[in-house]
Amino acid sequence: MSLTTLKKADLLDIAHPLPEKALAPPTQNPSTASKPPAQGPKKPAISRLRKLKWIAAVLVLAGLALFFMRNSLLGTPTRVVVASQGELIQSVVASGRVASPERSTVALQNTGRVVQVAVVEGQAVKAGQLLIALESSDNQASLAQATAQVAQAQARLRQQGEVSAPLALQTLAQAQALALQTRKALERSRELLAQGFISQTAVDDAQRAYAVATSQVASAQAQVKSNTPGGSDAALAKAALVQAQAGEQLAKAKLAQGQVVAATDGVVISRSVEVGDIVQPGKALMVLAAGGPTQILVQIDEKNLSKIALGQKAYASADAFAKERFDAVVAFINPGVDASRGSVQVKLTVKNPPAYLRQDMTVSVDIETARRAAAVVIPINTLAEAASEKPWVLVVRDNRVVKQFVTLGLRGDARVEVLEGIKAGESVVPVSKTGVKEGQRVRATAIEMRSPASSPTP
Repeated sequence: MSLTTLKKADLLDIAHPLPEKALAPPTQNPSTASKPPAQGPKKPAISRLRKLKWIAAVLVLAGLALFFMRNSLLGTPTRVVVASQGELIQSVVASGRVASPERSTVALQNTGRVVQVAVVEGQAVKAGQLLIALESSDNQASLAQATAQVAQAQARLRQQGEVSAPLALQTLAQAQALALQTRKALERSRELLAQGFISQTAVDDAQRAYAVATSQVASAQAQVKSNTPGGSDAALAKAALVQAQAGEQLAKAKLAQGQVVAATDGVVISRSVEVGDIVQPGKALMVLAAGGPTQILVQIDEKNLSKIALGQKAYASADAFAKERFDAVVAFINPGVDASRGSVQVKLTVKNPPAYLRQDMTVSVDIETARRAAAVVIPINTLAEAASEKPWVLVVRDNRVVKQFVTLGLRGDARVEVLEGIKAGESVVPVSKTGVKEGQRVRATAIEMRSPASSPTP
């Protein structure tokens, strides 16, 4: 029977049993047999009740004492993280923008009125494709005139070779024949003068005729020489042709300046010109992104410069398509540091850019800087004085908390590699458990440690 089911009288009997004489059967007295038994004093019953209360109080106090001393006896319940061993990838996280390797600004060299804009923003263009055209009637007329002058100079050069040179040769032949004839006439005149048949005057006339014929031969020879390919007349004809051709090239250049064509394959990023606009020389009208591999420009904190190297792999995602990731490779590290921001510009090349990628898109990049195949790792929130030369952790050994100095390897914002100090499988107390002290007895309860694919370093 439980204590709660006992009656009050039973409790009193249990606490104060009757003496042996009281337990013996009473002797019947004829004179008193008909009288009821006299009631005893109530003071002993009250004493028994008080004793029971004291016993209950002591039991309660003992229970409370055991409850509050359970941590000292059994250990303080503490959540811990178990150091694990596995692959650890360290990366540097950065944010940047998509950019083309080259950008060119389209402008005109002449003033004019726009008559054609052949492309729109976002359009892909090929090298030599027309972009903008100005009104060009004057330049076209100048080109036609220059072309006619070239044709005229070519005709003169051809005429010099086909007419002037042969005519000079014929004139020379005639002069030489006349000179031969006058020389023979002079010789006969001298013979006749010696024989007395003619006078000296006749001989003098023959002498003058021969002199004139000789000068004509010399003139004809000079004319022939001038008309040869290396002669002066030929040189003048060639020079006239070259001059006319130069004028034609100038007219073509002026006409071309009224038209802008794409220098290379690319994409039109922006344009600020419409048909009918009057443009000025040098005014930016369009911006083209040259074709080539897509690049991402990011700013890396200079404290992470030692971790970055050419050829490192990276994983990028556009903020507009956060769930989509694509590969990139570190292609360029700027040798200078931006003093105002304390950062270094890094370019990453995207070999297979996704179709949704656009110029100037904001992109987040994880650059893989190191990898360990079998590293002992713990959460970084279990480290104390992590930035000092002697970081330490609280490790549970034989159910007691021990302060242990550790040597760290790869670091990230989620996990850190431990080279020396603890082993895989040991339990480590998070730093947030400020109530746990060195040497304290604990009852460890392991919690799961998140294992991200990489430990990014911002």
